[in-house]
Amino acid sequence: MVLVLDNASWHHAVHVKPSYRRWLKLDYLPPYSPELNPIERVWKMTRRLCTHNHYFVRLEDLIGTVTEQLELWSQPNPTLQRLYAII
Repeated sequence: MVLVLDNASWHHAVHVKPSYRRWLKLDYLPPYSPELNPIERVWKMTRRLCTHNHYFVRLEDLIGTVTEQLELWSQPNPTLQRLYAII
């Protein structure tokens, strides 16, 4: 099995590697390459749609707005297909 990871320092922790080496290969993305990680595009679109130029009085309001957007995207849809097709 291959697990693709970004290059965050905690993904390189020594205790992660030895125990899984027999059946798991860790494949790291190049440093500073968010364009290769599709979830980065999803979060960018979510921030733009949900939080850009919005003021939230309570944290619960922010959480509710983001949750609503993610629920809309819980099923396959053209917006997410476009975001993932960029690669």
